[in-house]
Amino acid sequence: MTTETRTKYETVIGLEVHIQLKTRSKMFCGCDREYFDAEPNTHVCPVCLGMPGTLPVINEEAVASTLLAGLALGCTLPAYAKFDRKNYPYPDLMKGYQISQFDQPFCLDGELEIEVDGVRRAVHLERIHLEEDTARLMHRDNGIETYSLMDVNRAGSPLMELVTKPDMHSAAEAGAFLRTLRQVMRYLRIADADMEKGGMRCDANVSLRPIGQAELGRKVEVKNMNSFRSVQRAIEFEIERQTRMLDANERIVQETRGYVDATGETVSQRSKEEASDYRYFPEPDLPPVHVSPDTIEALRARLPELPTARRARFESQYELSADEARHLTESRADGDAFEEAVRLAGSEHARPVAHWFAGEVARHLNGVGGEAELQDTKVTAQHIGDLVRLVAGNAITAATAKDVLDVAFETGELPEAIVDARGLRQVTDAGAIDEVAQKAIAANPKAVEDYRAGKQAAIGFLVGQVMREMKGRADANAAAETIRRHLDAS
Repeated sequence: MTTETRTKYETVIGLEVHIQLKTRSKMFCGCDREYFDAEPNTHVCPVCLGMPGTLPVINEEAVASTLLAGLALGCTLPAYAKFDRKNYPYPDLMKGYQISQFDQPFCLDGELEIEVDGVRRAVHLERIHLEEDTARLMHRDNGIETYSLMDVNRAGSPLMELVTKPDMHSAAEAGAFLRTLRQVMRYLRIADADMEKGGMRCDANVSLRPIGQAELGRKVEVKNMNSFRSVQRAIEFEIERQTRMLDANERIVQETRGYVDATGETVSQRSKEEASDYRYFPEPDLPPVHVSPDTIEALRARLPELPTARRARFESQYELSADEARHLTESRADGDAFEEAVRLAGSEHARPVAHWFAGEVARHLNGVGGEAELQDTKVTAQHIGDLVRLVAGNAITAATAKDVLDVAFETGELPEAIVDARGLRQVTDAGAIDEVAQKAIAANPKAVEDYRAGKQAAIGFLVGQVMREMKGRADANAAAETIRRHLDAS
């Protein structure tokens, strides 16, 4: 499909994002919320099993987390909110209805700024509401027949749903929105938002309309996407599919489609429900929730510095590049560790600290795998601060510092202890360096000849020989000066 064909239509995308909140218990009962990897049906009680006669009790921590998300995203927080019953007959819905929110959610409007190809723009939100999660169907195939089992551990977990306005126009923007949203949720420490583990789930509403048309096209809802990559692939496929249909004058059907990761395609599942299909009505077992101004101000005081603001401050306060600031603010924990290391090393060493985090520390974390952070290792901010201070004070060379960091990641020992125990302090004794320099000159006549022929790189080679002989502990500048003095004198 050519670019010219693609540009006949404008893509319009809205996302519905479900995020599991990191509360201690479930949304309406006292069961442990942390069910991942637990034996099926072990974190259950009569309430989350949907037994007749049970009564829900609102999880205040989940409400506070939702309001905190609303504050972080600039939402309006109404004084009153209520819960509703959303009726639909799915096998994973224990009661035959879900306790959710319809016309009076906790958060309205708001926005999230994203960046795609260096361009920043705001994606506007419609609402954020709170509900309970469903059970989980587990599909099996034993080679003879296929069947499904149900794990109720997830049922009743607090689920925050964020609905955007139809405000995005490409798969890349949708991917950027989800990545940025996950980062904010982790900064707030209210959710892990891990798509691969089901901690964040996304449905995408995708429609196309001719360029310049104000009316939206018929939307198609796409489900079953469990990674950022799958979201972008599913949207790209849907854009291509709808474009072909419009070009052929075929009617787009408003429906729900599932994404098949193995093929990168979407397949029809069912017709798209409207709000009236769910027969919402106020939850009779729960009172309306009053959100007082005092409550909002108390939550506002809990807001951390968010990634965009922190990145800008790191650039101005520590004179970091945009890439360095972005790397160091990727997670709240890493940003905290950087600032603590700067405090220990001295503010004048902020840039060297940043270089260590972006270089050697990042290399070690990549070796751990996954999305490891410094707090997942034996190394702390104190290690990095001490290491930078030792290099800045000429106690050790930069080459030695890398070796020290390797040991620290393995053992957790502090740099000063490693240096002293292994005799790694930098050799600054002029006599010792002079002796080794003369040996290097005598052993490498070709390098001496190259230097006298005007090749300055020969000095670097000879310095390398000195450093190797002295196991990286010599002052490289002193070694270079010594070598040059001997060569120029002869």
